[in-house]
Amino acid sequence: MRDEQINKIKLLSDTISRVFIGKSEIVRLVIATLIGKGHLLIEDVPGIGKTLLGIALAKSIDASFKRIQFTNDLLPSDILGSSIFKSSDSSFEFRRGPIFSNIVLADEINRTTPKTQSALLEAMNDGRVTIDGNTLPLPELFMVIATQNPVEYHGTYPLPEAQLDRFFLRLKIGYPLPEHEKKIIHEKDLYDRAHKIDSVLSTKEVEELQKTVPEIRIDESLVDYILKIVNATRNSKSVKLGVSPRGTLLLVRAAQAYAVTFGRDYVVPDDIKAVVVPVLSHRIVIDSNLYGFSRINESDGIINELVKKVPVPV
Repeated sequence: MRDEQINKIKLLSDTISRVFIGKSEIVRLVIATLIGKGHLLIEDVPGIGKTLLGIALAKSIDASFKRIQFTNDLLPSDILGSSIFKSSDSSFEFRRGPIFSNIVLADEINRTTPKTQSALLEAMNDGRVTIDGNTLPLPELFMVIATQNPVEYHGTYPLPEAQLDRFFLRLKIGYPLPEHEKKIIHEKDLYDRAHKIDSVLSTKEVEELQKTVPEIRIDESLVDYILKIVNATRNSKSVKLGVSPRGTLLLVRAAQAYAVTFGRDYVVPDDIKAVVVPVLSHRIVIDSNLYGFSRINESDGIINELVKKVPVPV
């Protein structure tokens, strides 16, 4: 990696952290998702700054940003766009929906119907949408940040495992520490400041960073380490369905992207440890009647326990 790219990544992290206070590791994982060409699922309570995070990220990289509030009456066309009849010349004009943005915040994705969820998730998977027989590409730089409230499940449509698999990482932001919350209280204009952030990277520079991720070296011993972790999920009595080969590939890519955030061109064991829970915990099926935070914590705990049992290569 070039020194200029390393400095730009640090500047990006510092810029976001000035308004998204006290969560430097979350910021690093979000940046890893961005340069890993993935999508992010945040499962946490309302009011912890998810929208603020999306705005700060988009403004920092000079990207377009749209927020979609998901409700049970939202239609696929509300996301993708629709053709409007023009009486002046008896023709149809396609009006693009909010999905045609660089950063899309899908707020409370589990509150809309499976049909609308599928429209978004298909766009995430294919990088394009098909409307009225016409296929339209989404922006080259395209990232969805979806949120779910793990406390309120009344009237919701939880994403099944096959759709959860579309998300690169799943994160819990958590409450801020008292000293950080005190700083948030005193800095009351964080949302205004987020909207006024000067970009420190262009979208083209982010795309160049994305191209470096597959080039990051990962030693054969670390590949074996990843395979042992994945196979542990498949053989665990606590897990009904283990991680798929796609999950294995995404764990490798996440470790490479995480290494890039430190300016390294090689993966170390700590990179894998940092991303293993966010990558794998929503890719296992556990035999549990728990819901919400309890279920998330249980799947996170299972992955953590399995990782502890796998020897770290030296």
